[in-house]
Formats: sequence, C-alpha cells, structure tokens
Amino acid sequence: MTEPRPSVQTPSAVSAWNIANGLTVFRIILVPIFVVVLFIDDGNSTPWRIAAFVIFAVAAITDQLDGRIARSRGLVTDFGKLADPIADKLLIGAALVGLSVLGVIPWWITSVILVREIGVTLLRFWVVRHGVIAASQGGKLKTLLQSIAIGLLVLPLPGPVFTGAMWLLYAAVVVTVVTGLDYVWRALVLRRSARA
Repeated sequence: MTEPRPSVQTPSAVSAWNIANGLTVFRIILVPIFVVVLFIDDGNSTPWRIAAFVIFAVAAITDQLDGRIARSRGLVTDFGKLADPIADKLLIGAALVGLSVLGVIPWWITSVILVREIGVTLLRFWVVRHGVIAASQGGKLKTLLQSIAIGLLVLPLPGPVFTGAMWLLYAAVVVTVVTGLDYVWRALVLRRSARA
C-alpha cells in the first residue's frame, strides 16, 4: 500500500484572510498616517520627521515580514502577490511625493520612479488573466535600495549623510529603470506563452 502524496497548496487554495495579507493591509493603512506626520509643521519639525521615519520603517519592515511569513507558512495567495507590490508602491510613492513637495529630493527622481511603478502595476493587471508576475530578485533589490534611501531622507540629515543618502537614491533609480524594463519583457513573454 502506497502512502498518499502530500498535497501542495496552490495560491488559489489558500485563504486570502491570513496574517501575511493582514500585514500587507496594515502597511497600506500606515501610508496616510505617514503622510500626515511628515507634513506636520510643514515638515520642519525634527521630532515629527523622526516620527515619520519610524512609521516608514515599521511599514518597510512589514514588507519583509509578510513575504517571509507567506512563503514559510504556505500562505501565498494571488491577493498577496498583487496587493504586496501595490502596498510597496503606495508607501514609496507617498514618501517620494512628500519629500519632493518639501524640497528634499528633486521632482525628476520622483517622476522616473513613479512612472516605472505605475507602469509595472498596469503591466501586472494587463497580464493577470494569464498569470501573476511575482517580484523578481532585482525588484526586491530595487525596493530595498529605495526603502533605505527614502527612509534616510525622511530624517533631517546633516550635509555629508544627506549626500550619501542621495547617492544611494541615484543607485535605486538606476535599478528601478533596469528592473522596469525586465518586467516589460516578462509581461510580453507571459502574454505570448498564454496565446501559444
């Protein structure tokens, strides 16, 4: 008598109501709170800028946690695959726009990153009937570089540290553009393979 093979849970077989997706939703809720705190006293209050950094850091940490929990506990869902990158884009986008409004970073950087992020999100929805484009390693590096650089720039930094954070942001812009082109290629391949 042969033993039954263990069943493999597919994303559609796992309930979307789980702790990993809960952390993703929590991150989305933190975004408007972060924006409000960042703009208290027109962004000129050191204690409130530090508070905004703490909120941003907590949100960024949940980004790391939800993915690890989902993979380690078999809680990967299609909702999570779509909602997780959208939550990242909301957080990063809100921080970029906020920092540009405050004059901390130039608008061209915000524009390049936002165009890429919105474009990739639209690509995901364009191919969602054929499959889900999961985050690549390059995409994860992009998110890490953006999170560290933007998180540092939320703080009121002294000159040399500010310059270092800006160079890190420039590196993030390069990775952002390269991985954006990679997502375009993967989306086209997915569409072609679905039609074959």
